[in-house]
Amino acid sequence: MSGRQEVWITGTGLVSALGEGLEQHWQQLMAGGPPPYDDTTFAPYITFPTRPINFDTQIPKKGDQRQMESWQRIGVYAAGLALTDAGIAKNAEILDKTDMIVAAGGGERDVAVDAAILTDIRTIQKRDAFVNERLMSDLRPTLFLAQLPNLLAGNISLVHGVVGSSRTFMGEEASGADALRVAHARIAAGQSDISLVGGAYNGTRWDLVLLFRLGTPLLEAPFRPVWDRGPAGALALAAMGAFVVLESRAHAEKRGARPVARLSHVESNRNPRRAGDTAATLLAEWQAIEGRVKRDSAVVISGASGAEPATSEEHQALEQIGLPVRATTTYIGNGMEAQFLANIAIGCQAVREGTLFPPCGSGDAGESPSAGIRQALVTNVGHWRGEGLALIERID
Repeated sequence: MSGRQEVWITGTGLVSALGEGLEQHWQQLMAGGPPPYDDTTFAPYITFPTRPINFDTQIPKKGDQRQMESWQRIGVYAAGLALTDAGIAKNAEILDKTDMIVAAGGGERDVAVDAAILTDIRTIQKRDAFVNERLMSDLRPTLFLAQLPNLLAGNISLVHGVVGSSRTFMGEEASGADALRVAHARIAAGQSDISLVGGAYNGTRWDLVLLFRLGTPLLEAPFRPVWDRGPAGALALAAMGAFVVLESRAHAEKRGARPVARLSHVESNRNPRRAGDTAATLLAEWQAIEGRVKRDSAVVISGASGAEPATSEEHQALEQIGLPVRATTTYIGNGMEAQFLANIAIGCQAVREGTLFPPCGSGDAGESPSAGIRQALVTNVGHWRGEGLALIERID
């Protein structure tokens, strides 16, 4: 196949603290009410759990649900939403050639078992033997398999029948940007016709709250928007699943698919995070696509994490770019591997609706373009590594 292929987004699947699906998310964002955070379960730390999910609608077999950890159930569910939205769910002819790139972490610990072992081991002399015995007897066998990140892709394949090529990327926020960049590049180059891309994360767990708190400030009450968390910054961990279906225009038109938006460009980088690096990287990514951007109809959907100095440097770069900005992390928290894909989905809805949701926090700047939104730049600045930028465009 010769020439560059136009890449369309033909389906989205999103679950977060705001609900499920783009319509629910958009309604909540436009309402401009208080963000749906939880400040009690992991007090004093603030998290963003998903709303209750009826997993049966996308994962009908209870046995499949039981062998997955929560983050995998969230991911498989969101993937099913994207396939349904694209009109290819249960279509074996298309799913047989649908490729898949998944951004995933390392699974979940059994916190109850960990706590019991740590409590009992204080009175044991032969600790090595004790730990081995307890791990063999207390952990169910599927836990070890469920820790493997590539099994999120495997479970999507088993439950939804996506059986094209499969790749799994690890690396927190950066992995989501790389997953989208690679999928976009393969379709644009004619190496793939259709691909399911996404990620999942469950940050509403004591083990992750502890893990991050040991090295990173976590948001404590009172709640503050992502831009306004002070010089030290703070993360608000979230549970989230986000997937999109990417498709070449030719393939989509052949099957009569209706596009959500055009994915025109994806940048992904990693700098050493010395002072000024993040702002410089974002501005360099902006320069790579600036010529395509129509300033009178473009906005920024920011994935700022709340970590410092990355968030302040992103704010600095966005001020130089000078487009209207809205940050979603204020409303959905930080979902690591799923964060960029969640913002891609929300960016799709912004260009489809042609307007912006109300600002919240000092970094949310500018008004919705009077002529309507036709382009959305989506940023992805990881709390520790990874800087991404994508351009989404309206298709009439």
